[in-house]
Amino acid sequence: MSKDAISNSVIRRLPRYYRFLGELESNGYVRISSRELAEKMGLTASQIRQDFNCFGEFGQQGYGYNVSGLRDEIGKILGLDKTTPMILLGAGNLGRAIASHIDFQSKGFELVGIFDANPDIIGKKIGSITVSNISELENFCNRNHPVSAILCIPRDSAIKETERLINLGIRAFWNFTHYDLRIHHENIAVENVHLGDSLTTLSYAIKSDYPD
Repeated sequence: MSKDAISNSVIRRLPRYYRFLGELESNGYVRISSRELAEKMGLTASQIRQDFNCFGEFGQQGYGYNVSGLRDEIGKILGLDKTTPMILLGAGNLGRAIASHIDFQSKGFELVGIFDANPDIIGKKIGSITVSNISELENFCNRNHPVSAILCIPRDSAIKETERLINLGIRAFWNFTHYDLRIHHENIAVENVHLGDSLTTLSYAIKSDYPD
């Protein structure tokens, strides 16, 4: 099945499969049936089989799925067998937290540079990386060729800096700017993250489950 024919909902379930299979592997599971996996994940066995069939035949009838092998295959589908160089723009509270606490390597990325415009932040270290002046972005990208960028910059700067980054070869954005990037360029991937939206969704669930 072609990449374009696979629904977004299936793609968004893949990281969850990968995470659950990793937990199963850590707990000593060697194989698991679609029914057992469905029970643990709160899905249906048919949904799991349909999702996996989008990418090939991973199980054996009467045996189920090899946990380690299936996790490896999903990791390859997600691109986790390769490392993509990534930079971060905006080293404020959120940017520092992301740079300090995300395990980029396990997610298929390597954080190679951090940039900010605030002179009080430039020159300070976050982990092993020294925050650089955003004016150095062109030279850095020309030398290191990052492919992806995390945006933790003010909303007003998002459009300008996005265009700048695209011109420097960035092809994927993890966007925390509170602005939904609608980039009209071919082969540009965007993951818009709205933490407030997630919290609002939780508020709705509380109101629905526990009405006054």
